[in-house]
Amino acid sequence: MQVVNFTEARNNLKSIFDDVYHNSEAVVVNRKNGENVVIISLDDYNSMNETEYLLRSENNRKHLLESIASARAGRVVERELIEE
Repeated sequence: MQVVNFTEARNNLKSIFDDVYHNSEAVVVNRKNGENVVIISLDDYNSMNETEYLLRSENNRKHLLESIASARAGRVVERELIEE
């Protein structure tokens, strides 16, 4: 994660935005008053929100974690996709 101060962020905003977007890497902007911010791409932001939504429900979280454990243990069934 890249960390820059406010002046550096202001002077290099386009290149910081490009790096954030193309590398999916967050940038922390340190401000004098300690009210720091993080710059992330919209795709990463949406992904984090989707993950938070899926894990919010205890039942859904449990089901997802069990499914991941089953997949890692090799307990998977391959199926053909139905083309319509």
